[in-house]
Amino acid sequence: MFYERGAKALRGVRIAAVVAATGLAMLSGATNAAADTAVKWLHLETDPTYVAVWRKIADQYEAQHPGVKIQMQFLANEAFKAKLPTLLQSSDAPDFFFSWGGGVLKQQEQTGTLMDLTAAMNAKDGAWLKAYNLAAVKGLTFDDKISAVPYKLGTVSFFYNKALFAKAGVDATAIKTWDDYLAAVKKIKAAGIAPIAGGGGEKWPIHFYWSYLVMRDGGQPVFTAAKTGQGNGFNDPAIIKAGEQLAALGKLDPFQPGYLGATWPQALGIFGDGKAAMILGFENTVANQRTNSGDGKGLADDNVGRFAFPAVTGGAGLATDTLGGLNGWAVTKKAPPEALDFLAYLTNAENERAMAQAGMLIPAAIGAEDGVKGPLMGDAAEQLAHSTWHQNFFDQDLGPSVGRVVNDVAVGIVSGQITPKDGSQQVQDAFEQDQL
Repeated sequence: MFYERGAKALRGVRIAAVVAATGLAMLSGATNAAADTAVKWLHLETDPTYVAVWRKIADQYEAQHPGVKIQMQFLANEAFKAKLPTLLQSSDAPDFFFSWGGGVLKQQEQTGTLMDLTAAMNAKDGAWLKAYNLAAVKGLTFDDKISAVPYKLGTVSFFYNKALFAKAGVDATAIKTWDDYLAAVKKIKAAGIAPIAGGGGEKWPIHFYWSYLVMRDGGQPVFTAAKTGQGNGFNDPAIIKAGEQLAALGKLDPFQPGYLGATWPQALGIFGDGKAAMILGFENTVANQRTNSGDGKGLADDNVGRFAFPAVTGGAGLATDTLGGLNGWAVTKKAPPEALDFLAYLTNAENERAMAQAGMLIPAAIGAEDGVKGPLMGDAAEQLAHSTWHQNFFDQDLGPSVGRVVNDVAVGIVSGQITPKDGSQQVQDAFEQDQL
């Protein structure tokens, strides 16, 4: 197994350190047994069931590694965001912590507080590195430096009400291109059904459309060039074209009435109550539409279908490119070798499979996909396993300042308040301002 190969190298480093420390103790005449090595793990998980799964894994590791103690530390989401920058600069810094990836992780890497994991993960012919979905590793790599250990993936896709699609005479399996999608929207609307549940009040749910269209039209090279200040940046013709396609969708008036003021939970409720035919959402949409529906039951699982964001005819992007969450564990520079050893254990296929079986995640570890529960979650896992480019959410990847403008622009374009060309320029202006 990869862990057995990759972790041996890491344990070798740890053992060498322990031997060296023991030798120094003997030379100094010390007689006390070596103190336990504590590995400080900072997380923000609030679900006690999920924390219990982690604790069980940590306990198993401790049993196999006498002298190592895994200390789980918790901060609530907002406190985590507010306190982490200061904490990383202090003597109380965690050894590893949860990261959303994207622009925030890149900023943390640039401060010099994180450990460069490239050498450790490439040791022993890259055994540790090869344990993960390659797209996940790439998404946590900046300037050829791996900044976090992949933990989980998520992907945004369309979920649809099978009964409403049947009523409108739409075959979801036939939606392969953006033109097919627009045709389906028109047909559903003609049947007197709101085609899409939208959460325009929070803005970020609408940015999924713009982001995916940018990916489908321009492909990875165009987006990479834009976010690194190369070429035409966000004024690239492919990005402007994506805005034009989003504007064309908006002109069809595809969302439920009042969508510009609706929150994401409200949009989920609209879908769950059968008041819209589809929603572009996360891999856990089936569960969340139930929670947010009026009766708390929502649509039956067998009445919900799923399809990937369609391809764009003539676009440079691939239909197998995915947009969604990308989370990992960032390691601080002063972390002991045991922290790396435990992370290899925590995220190996066996333990990620156990987490998937508990409903916690779509695993980043290769071979753990069979632990995912539910056919639609399984479909998402299968899609991610074959992703050719997994792109973190644009509003996270580009950092908070530019991301905020991306969200504003997406809503502005789809609602007809700004032109696609002006929208691209606004994002470009925000990007250039962010570089100052």
